[in-house]
Amino acid sequence: MGRAEMRKAAQKKGKGGGKRGAAAASAAAAADPGKKRFIDYPRWGKTGVRRWLPSWKQWLSAFLLFFATGVGIVFYLYQTTTVPQLKDLVKEQNTIYYWADGSEMTRKGDTNRQIVELSDISPNLQNAVISAENETFRTDSGIDPKGMLRAVYNMAKGGETQGASTITQQYVKNAYLSQEQTLSRKLKEFFITLKINQQTSKDEILKGYLNTSWFGRNANGAQAAAQAYYGVNAKDLNLCQSAMLAGLLKGANYYDPSKPANHDRAVERWKWILDRMVITHNTTPEERAKCTTFPEPIQQKPSSNMNGEVSYLVDTVNQYVMATDKTITQQMIDKGGLKIYTTFEKDKVDALKKAVDDVKAENLNPQKRPDNDTFIQFGAASIRPGDGAMVALYGGDGVENGHFDNNANATGVQVGSTFKPFVLATAMQVGVQTAKGDDGKPKRINADSRYLSDDLSEIRKPDGSLVIGDDGKPYRQKNEDAGKRGYVSLRQAMQFSYNVPFVQLNQDVGGQNVADIAVQMGIKKESLADPKTPTFPLGTSTISPIRMATAYGTLAASGKEAEPYSATKVEVDGKERPGFGKKDTKAALEPAVADNVTDVLVNVAKNGTGTKTNTLGRPVAGKTGTTDQNKSAWWVGYTPQLVTSVAMWREDPNKHDRLSLNGTGGKESIHGGDIPTDIFTRYMKAALANEKKMDFPNPQPVGTEVDSSGAPSTATATPTQTPTQTATETPSAPAQPTQAQPQPPQPPQPTQGGGCVPGVDCQPTPPPTHLPKPTPTDTCFLLSCTTPTPTGGGPGGGTGKPTGGGKPTPSSTATP
Repeated sequence: MGRAEMRKAAQKKGKGGGKRGAAAASAAAAADPGKKRFIDYPRWGKTGVRRWLPSWKQWLSAFLLFFATGVGIVFYLYQTTTVPQLKDLVKEQNTIYYWADGSEMTRKGDTNRQIVELSDISPNLQNAVISAENETFRTDSGIDPKGMLRAVYNMAKGGETQGASTITQQYVKNAYLSQEQTLSRKLKEFFITLKINQQTSKDEILKGYLNTSWFGRNANGAQAAAQAYYGVNAKDLNLCQSAMLAGLLKGANYYDPSKPANHDRAVERWKWILDRMVITHNTTPEERAKCTTFPEPIQQKPSSNMNGEVSYLVDTVNQYVMATDKTITQQMIDKGGLKIYTTFEKDKVDALKKAVDDVKAENLNPQKRPDNDTFIQFGAASIRPGDGAMVALYGGDGVENGHFDNNANATGVQVGSTFKPFVLATAMQVGVQTAKGDDGKPKRINADSRYLSDDLSEIRKPDGSLVIGDDGKPYRQKNEDAGKRGYVSLRQAMQFSYNVPFVQLNQDVGGQNVADIAVQMGIKKESLADPKTPTFPLGTSTISPIRMATAYGTLAASGKEAEPYSATKVEVDGKERPGFGKKDTKAALEPAVADNVTDVLVNVAKNGTGTKTNTLGRPVAGKTGTTDQNKSAWWVGYTPQLVTSVAMWREDPNKHDRLSLNGTGGKESIHGGDIPTDIFTRYMKAALANEKKMDFPNPQPVGTEVDSSGAPSTATATPTQTPTQTATETPSAPAQPTQAQPQPPQPPQPTQGGGCVPGVDCQPTPPPTHLPKPTPTDTCFLLSCTTPTPTGGGPGGGTGKPTGGGKPTPSSTATP
C-alpha cells in the first residue's frame, strides 16, 4: 500500500467512528511521514524506541560521512602545511628584564648557536643522543602516536605536558614551533613531522635536531654546547663527554653537573646513557669501559651583562616565572621573545650590595687570615610585608668572580634561633597541651608566661615524662652559659636567646603544631627538619633567606602571609601572560598573636641580642640566630615597611662543606648580632632613608600567663616588660633586669673556649652578672651533657655528635 492509499484508508476508518477508528487514525497519523524527507529521522512506520534508533544504513552513512570529512581535513591541513627553511629559524630574540620602575635591567640574547654539518659533530654524540632519546630513530616513521595521545590527554586534564617522544618530533618542536604546549601546536607538530619525515633524510633530521637543541649554559646546538662545557669543537667530543652532553637534553636545569644539587643525578644519567649505548650497539663494551671517571665540565664563562647581583636577580625571577606559568621553560626564556617586569628596585639592590661589601672590607682579610676569612658567604633578601614584592637580594660575589650559586635562595643553611618566634607564635595561637581552657582545648599563653632557663635542664613531654635522648638517657638541653637563671618570662628568654625555655615550650605546644604554623607563615615544608626532635625549635631547619624574610613579613603584616613574588608582568611574543604580580594575602596568624610576637622581638632589637639596630632611630623588631659549631649566623629583622633577612656562613666551594665561623674577622666567634645585624642596619638606613618612621601596631592582649611546672608563685616572681619604643626615642643600652627576691634571671655570659650550640646566640656584650657558674657534676658527665643534636632525624633527638646540618644548594632546583 502506498502512502496516498494509507492516508485514504486512515480517513475512511476514521469516519467509521468508534474507538477502533480513532485508534487506527492515530496510528496512521503517527506513521504518516507527510512529504518524503531527505533524512528519514525519526523513522516513519516505526513505533516506540525503534522509531528513534537509526537504521544500519543511517549508521553506515554517518560513518562514511565523518570518515570522508576527517580525511578531507587531514589532506587539506597536510597540503597547506609549509615547512620553513632551517636558515630562517635561527633568528633569536632577546628576553628583556626590567627594574620595578620600568627601566631596563638587562637582556639575554645573541644566543650561542653555530650551525654545523653532521660530519662536524662527533659520531659519539650522535650515537649517544640516539641511544638516550630515540633508539629506533633510524627506522621509525618519526611519529609516536602513544606519546602524542598521552600529551593531548595531559593537556585536556590540565596536568603537566610531556615532551615529544621521537627525535623528529623534538626537532620540529625546537625548530619550527613555539615551546608552548597547546592542542593547536600539537596538531602543527604532527603534520610538519609527517612532511619532514617523508621529504627529509634521517641524517638531515639528526643534523637539524643537534643544531637546534638546547643544552643549557645558553648553548643551542651541539657546537655551542661542546664549547660551553668542554672548550672543544663538536667533532672532537669523546665518548665520555658525549654521554654527558646527551644527558642534558632531558633537562639542562636538572642535569647540568656544574650545579651541586644536580651532580649526583647527572652522573647517574651519564652512566645510564653509556650502558644504553652498549645495549643498542652504538658503542662496544670495551669503549664503554674506558669511561670510568665522570667528565667534569669546565668553569662556566659568565656573560658581561650578568655581572654583580644581576645574575642572581635574573635567576630568581626566572624560577618564579617558570613556577607560575608551567608552559614557560628555561629553553623558552633563552630562546627569547619575553619581556619580564620585575619587582626589584635598583637603589635598594645597590644599597644591599654596598652594605655587604663594606662590612666585608672592614672585617675580612683573607690575606692576613687565610684559614678563617676565606670562603665566607652571605645571602640576603628584602621584601615588602603584606605585599610579598622582593625589592632586593644579595646572592653572592657575582658570576664574574666565579660565584654562580644564588645565596639568597640557598636552602642548606641552618637558621638557628631565628626559628624561636615560630614556637612563641604557636603557643599564643594554638596553646600549650599542659593546660586546658574552659573549652577543654590547649590554653593559649602570653609572653609573660615563665619557663625554667637553667642550663642542662631536663626536658619533659606534656604528660610529665622525660624526653629520652638517643643514648637512652634523659635528654638535657644546654644554654650558651652554665648559669642557673631560674624561671624567666618568655619575653626575657627571647631577649637573651635562652635555649631551655623554648625547647620545653616546643614540647608543650607540639613540634608538629610549630611546623604547621611556620608553613602557614611562609616557610616551605620541605625545608623543615624533623619536628619530633628536641632541637627542632632551635633552628636545625635549613630555610632560605627569601623564605625567612617571608615568614617574618607575616609578623610585620599583623598575621597576613603574602607569597613572595619577583615579577609583576610577563609578556611572551607581545602577549601578556596571566597569573603574575601580587597575590591575595592569607590569614596565617591572628593579628593579636602576630603583634604580640612583634612586641617581643622589638625588645630583642632594643635591649637584647640585636642592639646594633638601635642606630636606625626607628622601631625595629627581629631575632638573631647562631648555629651548631658557629657554622652560620643570622639576623632577620623588620620595620612596618620592610623586612630583611641576612645569613652568613662559611663554605668550601670545592667540597660544598660548611665550616666553622670561629676565628672569622679575628674574632673568637661570630654571632647573629654582630656582622649580619651590622649589614641589616646599614642597608635599612639607606633603603628607608626617604620613608617616614612608623610604629608597630599596639598589641592587643592575647592568652594568659601559663607558667611551666615548678614555677614560683606570681607574687614572688619578677615581672618583665618590654619598653615602649617610639619613632622619636633615643636608642638606649640593653636593659638590666631588676633585682628582687628571689634573684631574677640574668643575661648569659659567653663560655670560655666553646663555640655556639644549635640555636644559641653568642651575646654582644651582655650586662654583667655576678652569679657563679656551676661546675658540671660527675653525674652530668655520665649523662653526656653535651650539646644534643639529632643525628638521624628520628624522634627523641639525641645527645650524639652534631651533624652540622645540610649543605647550601643552588637555586636552580628551588623555587622561592
